[in-house]
Amino acid sequence: MSQRRSQSRSQSRSQSQSLSLTQTRYTISEVEARTGLSRHTLRWYERIGLMPHVDRSHSGQRRFTDKDLDWLGFVGKLRATGMSVADMVRYAELVREGEHTVGERRDLLERTRSEVRARMAELTDALAVLDYKIDMYAMNTVSGKGRQ
Repeated sequence: MSQRRSQSRSQSRSQSQSLSLTQTRYTISEVEARTGLSRHTLRWYERIGLMPHVDRSHSGQRRFTDKDLDWLGFVGKLRATGMSVADMVRYAELVREGEHTVGERRDLLERTRSEVRARMAELTDALAVLDYKIDMYAMNTVSGKGRQ
């Protein structure tokens, strides 16, 4: 009986080791190189709750997964939208709270999308002014006249 328990524990241990060995783990240096985010930023993201729990090795070093890298990529997109850190942290909290927060998450993303579209419209108008001025300078250069 004790031999069976021992074999069962041994098989369990070897199955869990093979599962953990098949999942790629990244050190903070590797994540820094892959994402362009500094160690300081990665630690800060974890500290403020923007980064979900990051596993640690037996020696306490952070070990990031592909899922963590995907999350960091998404956070990068949120940053590019101009979303505030507070809203990004709120979104991360909602994700951790579970499926019942899908509506609130959607509302947050829709509000951000609306803000991005408004900024894009402003930038499109600004680009049109720049294009106009550049065209004017190009025509003036050809004709030899200089204007504002």
